[in-house]
Amino acid sequence: MGAARAFFDLPYELKDQARAPYPGYPYGYLGPGAEALARSKGVESPPDLKESFNGGPLSAPEGLTDEEALNFCYAPTIWPRDPQGFRGDWEAYYSAVTDLAARIMRVFAVALDLDEAYFEPFIANPISALRALNYPELTAPPPEGQLRAGAHTDYGSLTILLPQPGSRGLEILTPEGAWREVPPSTAPSSSISAISWPAGQTTAGSPRCTASSTSPDQGGLDRRQSLAFFHQPDWFAAIETLPSCLAEGETPKYEPVLSGPYLMGKFRKTVV
Repeated sequence: MGAARAFFDLPYELKDQARAPYPGYPYGYLGPGAEALARSKGVESPPDLKESFNGGPLSAPEGLTDEEALNFCYAPTIWPRDPQGFRGDWEAYYSAVTDLAARIMRVFAVALDLDEAYFEPFIANPISALRALNYPELTAPPPEGQLRAGAHTDYGSLTILLPQPGSRGLEILTPEGAWREVPPSTAPSSSISAISWPAGQTTAGSPRCTASSTSPDQGGLDRRQSLAFFHQPDWFAAIETLPSCLAEGETPKYEPVLSGPYLMGKFRKTVV
């Protein structure tokens, strides 16, 4: 978190040296106004009030020739020159959280009455992305309809979020359809994880979230930072309804999708 904060503290001109080379390029620096997450769900909205640095897999699998995969999920990360040590810290965290995600997926498998290793064939070469997010301090609540991160559903198998201790504004949509704020943590570090996989007739455990600014008197306008790791199955992994979540003779509500093309389609909808 410290290296990310040092990066976002740099003048814009220095951060912009690591910018994504064109709209829709997945990795590198995205400045303010570059993304509107609500559009991934087909909702028109103003750009989100944030900036981010984004990185993908540390290497591509040997023998991979799919051009879409190589040009999207395995595109090179545009690294900043400063702060020193940024890339090393980033890659160390990416490796550690990739290992953590694989272990969590084993726990999820057991909880879903599947073999502990059920998900392993899907995540041999995950196309996960790590995002450092900076929500600058606001001097007043934003205009109606504009949020720090618009309401959305995460696209991958698992999200692990490391928020800035004490930060406010993260909300989830409850099953009853109401937005509820996630209580801020005062611990030095904490993580929130959720699985997203077709299960039965609904999508399992996939919260929509918005980092809003609805509590100006309680820190809702303060600067907020987080590291978000989006664990995504292999590019060619076929994602379909989990067998343990279907009753005998029940037909899945959702058609299978390929992990990589699905992710690419969702991401491109958010580009402003």
